Amino acid sequence: MNIYDQLGSVFSAALSQVVMTSTGVSLSVLSRENDGHFGRLLGVMNLNGKKSGMLFISAEESDLRVLCSKMTGLPPSEVTVEDIEDALGEFVNMTAGSAKLRLSDTGFLFTLSPPFIIEGENMSIAVKRKTHVSSAVLGDGNITVSMKVMY
Repeated sequence: MNIYDQLGSVFSAALSQVVMTSTGVSLSVLSRENDGHFGRLLGVMNLNGKKSGMLFISAEESDLRVLCSKMTGLPPSEVTVEDIEDALGEFVNMTAGSAKLRLSDTGFLFTLSPPFIIEGENMSIAVKRKTHVSSAVLGDGNITVSMKVMY
């Protein structure tokens, strides 16, 4: 496993921990492949440092609604799009923060930008050759969350 795959493992473990801690849902890695396509809501954070990167987390709105409901205690029918956006922003923020802590003894030191949400249909991310990309699809049989880290 190369260093970038190891970084992907650190970020996917951080995401799994964040979701478990905040919602009680246990996500495991279903695949290390992600075709680059995302759901309608995409949480993003810049990782700024000597080796800068970006973190992307996405899921279908229905899956995010369930996670947000578990996170806030609101019934799913009362969860608004704004609530979902806030929850996704928190997942991105906490995942990046957890990964940053886990990587503190490595050469991958970075500061975090504020998280932001991109909304759209049929979104995908294309990268230049020589960009290191680590992907993961996590799930529990009912909920699926996609993650991509680029350096």
